[in-house]
Amino acid sequence: MPGPEARTRLRRWRRTKDWFAKGFVAMAGIGVIISLATIFVYLFSEVTPLFKGADLDEPISYEMPGFDQAETLYFATDRHNAVGVRYTSEGQAIYFQPESGEVLRTEMLDIPLGVAITSFATGEPRTGLAAFGLSDGTALVVQLEYEITYPDNQRQVTPRLRFPLGEEPIRVAEERIAVRNIAVQEGGRGYALITETTNGALTYARYEARRHFMTDEVELTRSMHALPTPPGEISSMLVDITLRNLVIGDQQGSLHYYDIHRPEQARLVDSTSVVEGVEGGVTAMEYLLGTVSIIVGGADGSLTQWFLVRDEDNVRRLTRIREFDRHPGAITHIFPEYARKGFIVGDESGHVGVHYGTSARTLAMEQVSDQPIRRVAVSPRNNSFLFTDAPDRLTFGRMTNPHPEISFGALWNRVWYEGRDRPEYVWQSSSATDEFEPKFSFVPLSVGTLKAAFYAMLFAMPLAIMGAIYTAYFMTPRLRGVVKPTIEIMEALPTVILGFLAGLWMAPFVENNLPAVFSILILMPVFMMAAAFLWTRVLPVTLRERVPPGWEAAILVPVVLVVGYVCVSASPWVEVALFDGDMRQWFTEQGIAYDQRNALVVGFAMGFAVIPTIFSIAEDAVFNVPKHLTQGSLALGATPWQTMVGVVLLTASPGIFSGVMIGFGRAVGETMIVLMATGNSPVVNFNIFEGMRTLSANIAVEMGEAARGGTHYRILFLAALVLFMATFVLNTIAEIVRQRLRRKYSSL
Repeated sequence: MPGPEARTRLRRWRRTKDWFAKGFVAMAGIGVIISLATIFVYLFSEVTPLFKGADLDEPISYEMPGFDQAETLYFATDRHNAVGVRYTSEGQAIYFQPESGEVLRTEMLDIPLGVAITSFATGEPRTGLAAFGLSDGTALVVQLEYEITYPDNQRQVTPRLRFPLGEEPIRVAEERIAVRNIAVQEGGRGYALITETTNGALTYARYEARRHFMTDEVELTRSMHALPTPPGEISSMLVDITLRNLVIGDQQGSLHYYDIHRPEQARLVDSTSVVEGVEGGVTAMEYLLGTVSIIVGGADGSLTQWFLVRDEDNVRRLTRIREFDRHPGAITHIFPEYARKGFIVGDESGHVGVHYGTSARTLAMEQVSDQPIRRVAVSPRNNSFLFTDAPDRLTFGRMTNPHPEISFGALWNRVWYEGRDRPEYVWQSSSATDEFEPKFSFVPLSVGTLKAAFYAMLFAMPLAIMGAIYTAYFMTPRLRGVVKPTIEIMEALPTVILGFLAGLWMAPFVENNLPAVFSILILMPVFMMAAAFLWTRVLPVTLRERVPPGWEAAILVPVVLVVGYVCVSASPWVEVALFDGDMRQWFTEQGIAYDQRNALVVGFAMGFAVIPTIFSIAEDAVFNVPKHLTQGSLALGATPWQTMVGVVLLTASPGIFSGVMIGFGRAVGETMIVLMATGNSPVVNFNIFEGMRTLSANIAVEMGEAARGGTHYRILFLAALVLFMATFVLNTIAEIVRQRLRRKYSSL
């Protein structure tokens, strides 16, 4: 026996080891907390810029380039802010340096002497198209292009005007009557020119481009058509790039929609009141990118978005989609962005506002002048803006507006997207067309995540928990020593293998054997209960005693195999007898959509992956219930089943609950199985026969194609943050519940 000094040294060494162990555990816990906090801070830092508004730097004012008392009809810049253009009422195209106002070159349009410009209009900004209506009933159409060269490795931008309909003005009225209003647009089939003369005549001139198959020359064929005049006095006109739709705004505050698909049958389809009871009515009107949505500004400072929606009679009518923050003064000019669904607005009170259509955001609204804003423009890259508030002054400013597409409403509420007949939840991050409207709703992804986890847990929880209870409490130690490690080793299977098998083998098997799947789900419990009844009530005691206690589960193995084999073998016969030979087609006829890779397959595959986690934790919790509790219950006359329900389950409930929540957390964050075993379709439903797209799978699919620092890139980080916060909150709630259960039943 060691002496007092040896025992003192032993205690001292033990205290030292305890101190180091406590310090190591504490450091590890602090490290975990720091890691989680670092992840959260990083994700938050990547997401925060999404919800910032637009920044308008202090603008620089200078004398209007080439100012000679002529009115400014239009100005814009190229994508590099190297060259700006200004059209004047004297028929000049003045090219200037946007940041300084230095005139680079002046070009005169071929307008006859004694003829004045009486109206002006532009097409979609990215086309560079503009039309001048003249006082003699003619019109001149020009198209601005920029040629970029690199002499001596220095970028040089050279603007030039092209005349798609000829260098000389074209006649749009039979008599020499001034063109009061004009609209122009370039489409895939040519050009459209809508004019209204001072006598109220509304004319549609259509120029169809045809390329000669031998000479490769482009020939323009012109046709002229008279249009019915709207009831109000016209203030603005717009035609879309399909050359099918014409929208006219009037000074009484109404919009008029014309169907001009067949010019000879053009008709006024619909008239809608926009601004009621305000003198001046519609003061500005412009198409957004793609010419589907129209932004309408009123004399009351209102801004609304409209586009065509089919009604119950399948007639397309102008429909108010959303409103934006009202400006303090009447809207004077609207300029759409070149590559997004945004626009910049000027008003009579000297305010400039930056807005975005889909997200319904007002990103900036600043008073930049004490005078009314006459015209405003934004650069193709949305990094600068121009405005004029006086005939002799032009102002240039820098702008930062990287992520206008995102708002909390666009992420979590129904959004009315272009081309749809009602607001919807949609995730569609990319498309092949430049005028695509990004759709970033998190609802389909969140519903898909919950849907996958729900069906996985619906399959895994009963099997894992019941199996854990039987294995820990009723099974013989020898059989338990085989079953428990076998199930736990299932957790080592790579989820990519499970997803591969689920997508390429299980999904086709389930589709081809749907009656077998449902037969197994229904008949397997019935035959297992029947086998248990026969074993306990029918078979003689001498036969039952040959099977040692705890080995009864082995008897069910042949039952499971036989029932499964019979159900699969009988599947074709059942399908012919009950479903006319095709159960999937029967589902379709009943209005139930069926996808080969669906939530049923995901539930089986992901449930298979989650079972080992829940089983292992729940089995340990049940097995570690103190023996004196179970023995005391049995000694008081309770049966083993009563002891299990009344004592063991209550005592082990914190551990079982922890296993369920950890399994649920794994199901929520699972990626590869849902990526490979579903169609990755972002739908909003809980149909077990349709697929889904989860947050984690969406990140895995789209992160590789997202441009670093772009809106799509940061939205994927936002999805990761939502997933992180959801699992953190769920685990926190689970831990609170577990601790309460532990305190409640610790006295047993």
